[in-house]
Amino acid sequence: MAARSPTTVLGVLNLFAIGGSTYYLRSHHIHNLEEHEARMDELEGTLRGHIGLIEEALDRLEGKGGERGKKTEELYGKRRRDEKKKK
Repeated sequence: MAARSPTTVLGVLNLFAIGGSTYYLRSHHIHNLEEHEARMDELEGTLRGHIGLIEEALDRLEGKGGERGKKTEELYGKRRRDEKKKK
């Protein structure tokens, strides 16, 4: 008879509602974190490429010469090596 009381039924429903909403919010949060990490990886690659371009321009201005695109490729290559270390 205690299992049929309105207080018990509402308490169980409340626990299920809290558990379901917690599960939903956790999965939504994990999804957002993965998207954020992907955006940051893309931004990091863009910044590394721009740094390489700036360093090459600086080298040309200083008259050091060198291969064109070498620093940019070096920085992008470093990023790939960093990714391999993470895995």
